[in-house]
Amino acid sequence: MDSQQLAERIADIADDKKAAEVVQLDLRGVLGYTDYFVICTGATGRQVKAIQDAIVEALKDEGRLVPKRVEGTPDGGWVLLDYIDVVVHVFTPQMREFYRLEHLWSEAPERAAG
Repeated sequence: MDSQQLAERIADIADDKKAAEVVQLDLRGVLGYTDYFVICTGATGRQVKAIQDAIVEALKDEGRLVPKRVEGTPDGGWVLLDYIDVVVHVFTPQMREFYRLEHLWSEAPERAAG
């Protein structure tokens, strides 16, 4: 699975878990350390955790792919899953507004999931 397919699969999993505002930022040519950000919102810390768990479990089951690093906590309103070529950010609404990654990387092409 290439990085674009991985980003699309992660976005689909998040969407299946009812994540809001799922977007993929194509960072190829913009950043040197990853190809895509997948950004999504869970309404609560509990939903952030459910989205995180669904992504980790599905990718592990489908291809033995596990994140190289996990940062943040659902209770803190933000979780990062680092799959090297794809970095996943799952936010609560307040934390997504605080970090504003889509604005920070506005030069990257954006693609909505679904």
